[in-house]
Amino acid sequence: MSGTPTASATLPPTKMKKEESFLGKLGGTLVRKKKSKEVSDLHEEGKNAINAPMLPSGTDIHPEDTLMEENAERYMINPPSRECPKFKDLQKVLIDWINSELEEDRIIVKDLEEDCYDGQVLQKLFEKLSGRKLNVAEVTQSEIGQKQKLQTVLEAVNELLRPHGWTLEWSVDTIHSKNLVAIVYLLVALAMHFQAPIRLPEHVSVQLVVIKKREGILQTAVVTKELTTTTEMMLGRFERDAFDTLLDHAPDKLNVVKTSLITFVNKHLNKLNLEVTELESQFADGVYLILLMGLLEDYFVPLYNFFLTPENFEQKVHNVAFAFELMQDGGLKKPKARPEDVVNLNLKSTLRVLYNLFTNYKNSE
Repeated sequence: MSGTPTASATLPPTKMKKEESFLGKLGGTLVRKKKSKEVSDLHEEGKNAINAPMLPSGTDIHPEDTLMEENAERYMINPPSRECPKFKDLQKVLIDWINSELEEDRIIVKDLEEDCYDGQVLQKLFEKLSGRKLNVAEVTQSEIGQKQKLQTVLEAVNELLRPHGWTLEWSVDTIHSKNLVAIVYLLVALAMHFQAPIRLPEHVSVQLVVIKKREGILQTAVVTKELTTTTEMMLGRFERDAFDTLLDHAPDKLNVVKTSLITFVNKHLNKLNLEVTELESQFADGVYLILLMGLLEDYFVPLYNFFLTPENFEQKVHNVAFAFELMQDGGLKKPKARPEDVVNLNLKSTLRVLYNLFTNYKNSE
């Protein structure tokens, strides 16, 4: 009869209800998992916010920091310190020094963190400075091999420096983990111990963010690390030179030395109708130094090689650095002064440069 439902009419609704029930359960499971993940992420975010309440602006907590072992510590440079001009200047001075020392080995360092961490550059530098050959493999690719080389190099360095009162602010782990502050500390110590012919920038310091884990909670603090002091204090570890003694204890004789140097430079610069009356200021832009070297070595320096009328600090530094190159080409040792010191009217630096010329060319006509 027409009122009686057939089997074909009743089966589809039953099947649809089963499908709807299955999809509903599946959907509910997915929603619960999503909510569970959101809760977990929120909990982790909250934990990090509680664990690191006082981090300096711009400093990130990395995932590995939250996995630190109890009582462990980590250090990172505060981002503004990394960008500090004096800190960058110190790195450049150290890089130029390393490249000068290792020129014969055809080693070129561009980045202290990336080029010094595996021990290869540090080994070559120490061997060159100390005259000692270390018993290490020349090339090591594996982490274990690199750390073994670093261990040998640092043992030799520490053995040399420790008796002289150095605080050893470096280790195999800090160097190999590319800790820039530890690398700089080590290089500054080597440069000072071996009396490198460079001038380290004075009063360079950096701020470090210290991350510690105590009772499962990350604690942070900011500490300041002093990398260099004054030139006088840094030189104080060694025998002070004649100009230090002259300026400190015999200022009356300083004028005699200045007069002798002025007479010497004017003897040659007068050939170009130039005359010097003030040593500190008139050599600060490097122009007179370049012209003087040309006169002493009897050649013409092309004007396109330097700035005849330098307009800013960088151009003056370029000129003085170029004059230093001409001195080395003439067989002189690289001046101990830094070009920046001459440009900044540092009297001792200028005197050292001119006195070096005087002792080598005093009999030149």
